[in-house]
Amino acid sequence: MTDLAASPAAADTGPTDRKPRDAAAAIPPNPPQRALTLHRECDRVWSNAPGWWGHVTAVNHTSLGLRFMGTALVFFAIGGVLAMLIRAQLSTPAGAFLDTELYNQIFTMHGSIMMFLFAIPMLEGLGIYMLPKMLGSRDMAFPRLTALGYWCFLFGGLIMITALLFGVAPRDGWFMYTPLSSATYSPGINADVWLLGVTFVEISALAAAVEITVTILRQRAPGMKLTQMPLFAWYMLGTSAMMLVGFPPLILASVLLEIERAFDWPFFDVLRGGDPLLWAHLFWLFGHPEVYIIFLPAAGALATIIPVMCRTDIVGYGAIVAAILALVFLSFGLWVHHMFTVGIPHMALAFFSAASLLVAIPTAVQIFAWIATMWKGRPQLELPMYYILGFFLTFVMGGLTGVMLAVVPFNWQAHDTHFVVAHLHYVLIGGFVFPLLAAGAYWMPQITGRTRVRGLGEAAFFTILAGFHGTFFLMHLTGLLGMRRRIDVYSGNPEWIWLNLTSSIFGFVMAIGFALFLLDMILQTTLGQRVPRNVWGAPTLDWAMPLPAPAYNFASLPSRFHADAGASATLVPLARGKGLLPGAPRDRRELLVTSIGSARLDHVAILPGNTALPLALSASIGSFVLLMLAGLYTLTPLSLVVVAVLIWVWVRGFVIRTGDAPIPVAPGIELPVQTRRRRTLVWSGVVCLLLANGTFFASLLFGVGFLHVVAANWPAPPAQADQGAAAVLVLAVAVAMIVAAGLARLADVRQPRDLNVGGLAFLGAAANLAALAALTALAWGWMDDPTRHARDALRGVLAGYVGLHALIGGGCAAFAWDQTRRGEISAEHAGALPGWRLWQDFAAAITAISAAVVIGQGAWG
Repeated sequence: MTDLAASPAAADTGPTDRKPRDAAAAIPPNPPQRALTLHRECDRVWSNAPGWWGHVTAVNHTSLGLRFMGTALVFFAIGGVLAMLIRAQLSTPAGAFLDTELYNQIFTMHGSIMMFLFAIPMLEGLGIYMLPKMLGSRDMAFPRLTALGYWCFLFGGLIMITALLFGVAPRDGWFMYTPLSSATYSPGINADVWLLGVTFVEISALAAAVEITVTILRQRAPGMKLTQMPLFAWYMLGTSAMMLVGFPPLILASVLLEIERAFDWPFFDVLRGGDPLLWAHLFWLFGHPEVYIIFLPAAGALATIIPVMCRTDIVGYGAIVAAILALVFLSFGLWVHHMFTVGIPHMALAFFSAASLLVAIPTAVQIFAWIATMWKGRPQLELPMYYILGFFLTFVMGGLTGVMLAVVPFNWQAHDTHFVVAHLHYVLIGGFVFPLLAAGAYWMPQITGRTRVRGLGEAAFFTILAGFHGTFFLMHLTGLLGMRRRIDVYSGNPEWIWLNLTSSIFGFVMAIGFALFLLDMILQTTLGQRVPRNVWGAPTLDWAMPLPAPAYNFASLPSRFHADAGASATLVPLARGKGLLPGAPRDRRELLVTSIGSARLDHVAILPGNTALPLALSASIGSFVLLMLAGLYTLTPLSLVVVAVLIWVWVRGFVIRTGDAPIPVAPGIELPVQTRRRRTLVWSGVVCLLLANGTFFASLLFGVGFLHVVAANWPAPPAQADQGAAAVLVLAVAVAMIVAAGLARLADVRQPRDLNVGGLAFLGAAANLAALAALTALAWGWMDDPTRHARDALRGVLAGYVGLHALIGGGCAAFAWDQTRRGEISAEHAGALPGWRLWQDFAAAITAISAAVVIGQGAWG
């Protein structure tokens, strides 16, 4: 087998004017008829099953990316209708259109839909659809995880929409501030719908973040270094990293509030040691990075489209990458920007105000780089360029008002007024929707293979632009005149009447513009003429394929040499098999896995085919959500058992019997299959999952410290349970988890020596079960009532968190034992051992830290 580290395909990263040293260059030209055979092979293996069952079982990234975006557009339309109801209510001071209860539900659902059911899923769908095409791959790293994410997004969204139809939708704002959202002030299931539904949807977001991160890092075309990949991939990588770190604080906040509402554990109850500000901190630890999570993919689309529309290269590639990294870092230091009026110390006000001003610098770097690209090139005033110009006009205005709100004295005056509403919409619609519309106009020919109807798109653009600015520019004025957010009547303020009426009229004009854009898409899909390949003359690989894009993207996979040649010059050679891993001769879904930095060839991954398992797993998770909403807490363990069984079946699906023979990917180059590699895609996915898990745990520790230092009614009342016995049990849990980690490490290290791995895995499972037994004894006999004080509630959460990790660790050990029994772990096959080791190391670390927090009296007061 050829030395992979020194293979020509991996080493070639030189400039295009040098003779390429690519593996594909050694492949003799194939006759044109060979191309048809290759495409038929790929189509047979990669396509969805026929009929309605094919829609249920599809795991292909092209189909699922389109479904994400299509479903998000449906939710966008629903959110838009709710926005029009809000504007109808505010068009007159009496507000007789809606009563207060229904108005509160509508404005809460409008914000929640636009944030959680439109913006995030839309960017997920765009990344899932585009990334394999741009990076030269055939699919995402974990196709079934993509499908699971879609079904969780769909079911979570349907739960929230159904609640609105039945009049039990959340009504406390899309930010769900406590104590307004607590059981005392928000009885019924309205708030629970938000907490459980949004958390359900966030499973989709985390799944997409893992998918996108691993795909970008491990599935780039051989030789495509990180410093050479398309800017869109850099933007999506920054987005996925922010999602892995930004979503866990909100998930934790939702879990804590739902536990308080369901079981009366007082995390936010001031009288029992809680604090409502804990919710605000956790929410905005997610909420402000969320703005950049939404903006970055849109900016990636702009950085892709602008050079093509201007017939030139992007200006300042390195500066833009540095700006992306700076935004990712700085966005997590701004969350208190939303809490300037809560009474925090002046030093903190100065710090977060400075950070809020500083974040404008990397944003400005990108904008000036795009303007310089337009100045350097020859801009073509096609429809995508119209929306890009609309972006510049709108987003820059929103950024300027953001700088105003970063100044503390002005923020104190404008906080919670319609000025903030106007700023938010200028940033989100200007920074996300306008680039998204540009992306739609740009990539629709690739999706449909057809041209659009001339004139209709331009009419939609000007209608949207006029309607938007007429709606939201005037809101700055109503805000400066003192109009508060979330009010449904204003009969005592005649100075707001004409401004609100005018805003409402223009709001309906904007809605007409979006309807025209939708009509343009429908007519293009149904009546448009066939377009030539690479209609825009773009150099990126996403246009180096037939139109509309097939499920497998490329008949043979490109290398860096093909990417340098440009899309048009690459299309025919790849279609004829003059690339890597041509066709699907082994009747299975194969793709190339490369190293993280330099994209050197590593191994071939075998992906699972179409399956209904993601639908079944998401439905079982949805049953847990519905049982919680119904208050049937005693039945929830049954749904969790079903979830555990399906996860076991899911993980078994990773074990694909491929044989040990290396796979030829080009003449003279053979690669091992995934079962003979330790650092597989699954291993990389576990690392990403543990990053998110670590953020969740860090947020929990932040909550512990915050309540101890800031909350009233501390120190906690003296413990009533036997603290000596409790300390012994806590130490026993820590020792058991550390032993389990040691066994996992020993099994992983000694695996090539053919040690009794099965015995080590069995002992590892027993150690995890021992930790669970100790935790059970602690909960039943030696823990104080968690409803008594926030300290005891936090101890209960820490115990449950450790117990969950012990349970999963035991499952990993049991799976490793089962693999040894089946002969799937040997000197050459690591199986589940690397993943088990990662999990047990993490579980041991969080157990030791939790034990120190519980036992250390200084941490509790």
